[in-house]
Amino acid sequence: MNDDEAKQILLKDLNFSENDVNKLEVLKKSLLEYNSKYNLISKSTEKSIWSRHILDSAQLIKYFSTKYEASLADFGSGAGFPGLIIAIFNKNPKFHVKLYEKSPVKRSFLNFIKEKLDIQFIVAENIYDEVIEANIVVARAFKKIDRIIEISREMIKKPHKIIILKGKNAQSEINNVSLGSNYRYKLERSITDNDSKIIIIDAKK
Repeated sequence: MNDDEAKQILLKDLNFSENDVNKLEVLKKSLLEYNSKYNLISKSTEKSIWSRHILDSAQLIKYFSTKYEASLADFGSGAGFPGLIIAIFNKNPKFHVKLYEKSPVKRSFLNFIKEKLDIQFIVAENIYDEVIEANIVVARAFKKIDRIIEISREMIKKPHKIIILKGKNAQSEINNVSLGSNYRYKLERSITDNDSKIIIIDAKK
């Protein structure tokens, strides 16, 4: 998939605006500049940022709505994927996005982008410092599913949805997790990679 194809999917299928895509272009350029000095993303993916990082993250908006009052937490946001992309898409001041990232360098980049693009979201350092107030949890390159479920059980007090981007081993990984009766999951196919999956877990509290 080339850059133009990825942009068309954002515009036509996922309802990103032209202004959103312009902001994403600024994000891409800033990311490449930072990546020349710091390791924010793999060098091997620099030529496929639109599909490999931006569209891969953006597709998650198919599984929830930003139109309602809610809080979304991105675990291990890295350079902002997927949480930053969701924050760019979001136009609702009552839909709150919080990006958790332990790396000071990556947090610095996230705050730089927040100011540069005038986007509303919060950057936090440590998931374990607080009770997490989230209706939706997203994760892309964080920990294994069993660890995410453990955080869900111990630190998120209300019902929530967990959406995890995973590779071809998604089914076998979740098969090895003891979910319990209050967790239900389904798998969806990624639009950027036929072998990759999106795991959607409903956590009833």
